[in-house]
This record gives sequence, structure tokens and C-alpha cells, in this order.
Amino acid sequence: MNAPEKLPLFTLSAWSAEQLANVEQALSCWVVSPIDTPAPAGLGDAMRYAVLDGGKRLRPLLVMAACEASNGNAHAALRAACAVELIHAYSLVHDDMPCMDNDVLRRGKPTVHVKFGQAQALLAGDALQALAFEFLTPDDGSVEVATQARLCRMLAQAAGFQGMAGGQAIDLASVGKPLSSEQLHAMHRLKTGALLQASVMMGAACGAIPLAAQTALRDYGATVGLAFQVVDDILDVTADSATLGKTAGKDAAQDKPTFVSLMGLQASKNYAQQLLAQALASLEASGLQNTHALQALADMLVNRHH
Repeated sequence: MNAPEKLPLFTLSAWSAEQLANVEQALSCWVVSPIDTPAPAGLGDAMRYAVLDGGKRLRPLLVMAACEASNGNAHAALRAACAVELIHAYSLVHDDMPCMDNDVLRRGKPTVHVKFGQAQALLAGDALQALAFEFLTPDDGSVEVATQARLCRMLAQAAGFQGMAGGQAIDLASVGKPLSSEQLHAMHRLKTGALLQASVMMGAACGAIPLAAQTALRDYGATVGLAFQVVDDILDVTADSATLGKTAGKDAAQDKPTFVSLMGLQASKNYAQQLLAQALASLEASGLQNTHALQALADMLVNRHH
């Protein structure tokens, strides 16, 4: 009797390399190609500069991982992954501008307004936001119309006043003000967590899974989103600008409330590990079989160094 065939061990590096290659190729082709879909007056150059050649692509990876766990439509997930990344990129373009965080370094290179001017940066962000929803609504029959509608709604809610934009509004209004733990959590559930959670749920929406599994993935996404911000606050204190690819120490310099300023450095590190355990427990509770990538991504984002 032949021994059962052993399945190859999952490695995040190999899985990520394959997924990222697909995402990067799609972004390069779909984001205002200078040949196929040129944008007027140099706008396309600013858009591509904002999106391509940089970033961890964590949100697209979460989309693809959740799609795999849900046995979903891989093409729909790829479109959703790129759309989420465009929303993330546009938010960074606007956040870095002088009227917001006034930063000059992002992803290891000058920010978009430094490179192209403030007006062009503002327009590039606007155009990237619109293009994200164009990605979600192909007219070639490759994604069911009902799925398109669900994905658009999820992304719009995560990006708007109930999500990222609302969280940024709280952040700007909180500079120099003490926040309670509850207030800080509420801000980051919107500012950072909403889009990360939406990435997970949009990937899941490309498939069909039971309601209990959806609830478990929603909990996983919320916990991962919070953990990401906790680690971001830690790295702002412990890492340098070259490692981060953005200005280190910016939060303290701008007197922004953070988990480190509220809890202390070691307590923040402990909290990040607690959140990781919670995220993994949610995956276990989902009952889904193929969650290797989601598990590994949670571990990676909590234990990252940049």
C-alpha cells in the first residue's frame, strides 16, 4: 500500500511572492498605462508614482488569503486586492500633504506632493479613489454583478466617514489632546482597522462561506487591524526612518496620542502579542480549512520590524 502523498508545507515567503507578482503586474497594467490609458497633464505619472514600486501590500495579501480560505473567485479577488491598495495609496497621498500630516518621505522616496506639487497630489488621490471602484466593476462578465455591488459597498464604507476618513478626522482633532484607551481604540478601528478588516471581508465575499465563518473572519480582520496599528506605534519609537521608509518619531514630534504614549513601550509589545493570539483564535473558530496564509500574515504583521 502506497503511503499517502504529503502536501507541501506552507511558507509565507513563497505564497506571498506568487500573490505579489500577480498584484504588481495587475497594478502596472491597470493604473493608467501611459500607452493604453494615458491620463491628461501628467496626472497619470503622479498616480503611478503613488501606487507602484513600494509598500508592503498587506491589504492585497489579506484579500487574496481570505479568498483562498473561502474558495472564492480568484479574478474577483485580484480586482478587489488592487482596489483596496488604490484606496490605501490615495489615503497616504492625502495624509502626507501639508494640510494633514505634512510629511516628506513615504515608502523610502519623496511624498507625492513633494515630487509633483500639492495640486497634482490632491488630484492624483482623487483619481485613484475613483479608479478603485472602476476596478471592482468590470463589464466583461468575469465578476457577478451581485459580487461587484457587495465589494463596492464594503470598500466605500471602509474608506468613508464610517471608516478611514472618519478615523483621520478624529486623529487630526486629537493632536495634543489626551485620549482614553477607549477613545484611542475607537479612532484606530476607523482610521487603520476598517480598511484592513474590509480587505479580509472583501476576499471572503469573493466566495461563499457560512455566516459563522464570516463572523469569525470579521473578528480576525478587526483584531489584525488593531494589532497593525499597535505595532506601527511601536516602530515609530524603535525604528529609524531608513528602516521604516517614512519619517520616524513623527507621532511624538506632532504630539499625537499613540498606544505607546498611553500604555508604554513594553505594555504595547505585550498587547500586540495578545491581539495576535486573538486573531489566530478567530481563525480557529471559523472552521475554515485553508487559513495558512491568514495565520502567517497575522504573525508577520505583529512581528515585523518595518
